[in-house]
Amino acid sequence: MKPLSRADLWSLEDYADRRVAFRQEVMAHKKNRQVALGEHARLYFEDRLTIQYQVQEMLRVERIFEGAAIQEELDAYNPLIPDGQNWKATFMLEYEDVAERRKATATLVGIEDHLWVRVAGFEPVYAIADEDMDRDSADRTSTVHFVRFELTSPMIAALKEGAVLAMGIDHPACPLETATIPLAVRRSLIEDLEL
Repeated sequence: MKPLSRADLWSLEDYADRRVAFRQEVMAHKKNRQVALGEHARLYFEDRLTIQYQVQEMLRVERIFEGAAIQEELDAYNPLIPDGQNWKATFMLEYEDVAERRKATATLVGIEDHLWVRVAGFEPVYAIADEDMDRDSADRTSTVHFVRFELTSPMIAALKEGAVLAMGIDHPACPLETATIPLAVRRSLIEDLEL
């Protein structure tokens, strides 16, 4: 997928007119770009559309309209767009109860390094996590991590030919595996890949 440029974005005024319809489009799209890994962990897979929405929202919220500042936002968010050989995702630990969240983040230090995807017939691919900054401390993990899964050409070819895709976590405090990924999610993720 090619990176976003200023030409792909709407002005603040145009975005204000299009925002409701665009938000509905993106929310519908995102439903097929997430995978629950148990009750409290979820991967939200990014692509060009989800990142365009994030950039447009940042520009709107921050009232950014100057060219240099818009480019700064693009430079910050474009690395989250997959490049055809990988998937990029936001990994979230989701606990509504504050006490439960504190306990979990203390026991799940390093969980981002235990996320994996597996194409049937291949070894698991572990996430490359938090390349922009470390989000763990010695006694606690963050509830948000940015991860990337690098796939080989044979894996991509196998997926395009119908190979089963699974995802999971092998952290000692949270070993979770999904059976198979729902067909709509699988199709959406495969569209990100190029041979």
